[in-house]
Amino acid sequence: MSGVLVLDRAQTRAALDPHRVMDAVAQALIAVSRGEASAPPRVAARAPGGLLGVMPGYVPGLGLAAKLVSVFADPAQAGRSSHRGIVALFDPEDGRPLALLDAESLTGIRTAAAATHSALALATPRPGRVAVLGAGAQARAQLALLALLDPTTPVSVAGRDPRRVRSAAGLHPAAEPAPSAEAAVRGAAVVFCCTGAVQPVIRRDWLAPGVHVSSVGGSHGPEVDADTVRDALLFTEWPGAHAAAPPAGAYELQDLPGGKPVVLLGSVLSGTHPGRRNETGPTLFKSTGHAALDVAAAHVAHAVAVREGWGTVVDL
Repeated sequence: MSGVLVLDRAQTRAALDPHRVMDAVAQALIAVSRGEASAPPRVAARAPGGLLGVMPGYVPGLGLAAKLVSVFADPAQAGRSSHRGIVALFDPEDGRPLALLDAESLTGIRTAAAATHSALALATPRPGRVAVLGAGAQARAQLALLALLDPTTPVSVAGRDPRRVRSAAGLHPAAEPAPSAEAAVRGAAVVFCCTGAVQPVIRRDWLAPGVHVSSVGGSHGPEVDADTVRDALLFTEWPGAHAAAPPAGAYELQDLPGGKPVVLLGSVLSGTHPGRRNETGPTLFKSTGHAALDVAAAHVAHAVAVREGWGTVVDL
């Protein structure tokens, strides 16, 4: 195919086959842990209303891509922000641009895939209820993926807007709205934090023994409290999550006590690190987002769209 394949939002979403995205994201996380991926820390230009982030990356076997994503306050919804942008996929051999994709759809599922891998790898083997905090785009992506992979495990959903919480809970057949974040979290075996919070949305004393927490929000401040970070075994996508300052690194992982380890999730998925050490202590996967995951999802969407004949080819 000559030219650049352009997929609109609906086409991008349709081309992001969840099972293939899960496989590709695992491949990307493992490549990051082995030092095989090339992805510099995210940089951002700040405007009065928000920021524009740039995330280029290369993953062997998956490709070369870059994401431009804007994070701006939503004037129609106080306290909420929008994440809009594009992902450009290139041929890693000759540099030709191959495709332009909707970043919002792609970011939602690749982030949910990484969070889900962390739960599958680090949660205790005994069954238990799941909590999802948030009712925005990322929480909805997480709930939709959980519904596809595990539609029977009970899920509690909590957020600030009861109407949005009810709507998000409707995406999962075993999900119910919870009256508060605390009510959702107490007794849960796995907690997915998918919020735009600038202050912690969970507290250590709410967490059950052996809980796994996956935090993918917190672009503007800490989503997880300091006591949970102190007590948990810590896992991330890439070393910069704790070594780099925000917006590249995580707010929660700055100034960690000397000697506290932070493990790459890909090393657990590859079997080179055992992951959880016991069934009573908490584990925390802190996601900052990583360009290798964008590459993984863009690879899947492009392959599916080409196979199905979706999109519009333009001369760029």
